[in-house]
Amino acid sequence: MYDGSGLPGLTTAAEILPPDPDCFFLRHRRPQPAFCDAVLGITGYAERKKGHFRQIEAASLAVPLIFSFSSSFAIALGRVPEQHERFGCFTSGLFAGPAIIDSRGESACVQVDFTPTGARRFFGVPMSELAARMIPLDDILGLPAHRLRDRLEEEPNWERRLDLVETLVYRRLLEQPPSDRQAATAIGHIAASQGTVSITTIAAELDCSRKHLNEIFRRNVGIAPKTYARMVRFHHVRRLAMTGQRSWADIAQECGFSDQAHMSREFLEFCGETPSGWRRRCADRR
Repeated sequence: MYDGSGLPGLTTAAEILPPDPDCFFLRHRRPQPAFCDAVLGITGYAERKKGHFRQIEAASLAVPLIFSFSSSFAIALGRVPEQHERFGCFTSGLFAGPAIIDSRGESACVQVDFTPTGARRFFGVPMSELAARMIPLDDILGLPAHRLRDRLEEEPNWERRLDLVETLVYRRLLEQPPSDRQAATAIGHIAASQGTVSITTIAAELDCSRKHLNEIFRRNVGIAPKTYARMVRFHHVRRLAMTGQRSWADIAQECGFSDQAHMSREFLEFCGETPSGWRRRCADRR
């Protein structure tokens, strides 16, 4: 499965297979301009060598939709999955922690990454019903998911596979009402501030109470606005850590943390590892 944040997430289980670009295939497609507010991208993913692969995906700002047409993934939120916790075609709302995914080198899928408001529009249910849960697509899309899964398995060409998924996604989005404007505005304020704007300020901008703002986020994002802002700030920390040679103390100050220890606690909560451990792992993959 692909880490939609674009940041390092794929690792191999210890002493099983070394990192190797030949181990997996990726084909990424940008969204059509008319759907950029709803879709972040569509990605084909396939594993090419058998082995035990483990992906550690930090708390994501994207809502994934996975159409798997080969071996399923063992997935758990915030912990190592048991082998019986397997999912093929599924979605999962936002979760304020890491997801851990195990596969055996035989998985193949197409993944759509939605914005939270795009996912609300596509699935047509309050995002609180998807948050912090693994949802089989049969439970939410029914027969169309079955049919598309079969067509993806039968189709050998990856571009046509992406076409099939793209067609279903865009057609369904066009059939739904537009995204909630208040939710989009609030998310925009949080993104522009890199997660540092106060929730009181956002509520004032929307001329609503904090309680009403929380309800807007419950329906359209799935988590509280404060939690979403913390996740945005965490992603800003990771972006800064990947560019230049800034110290963690400097990054903590630039991102508005009270001190480096506060930033480290947030990093561990959302990423499942310490900042220094994450940076070492990234360096080992280069």
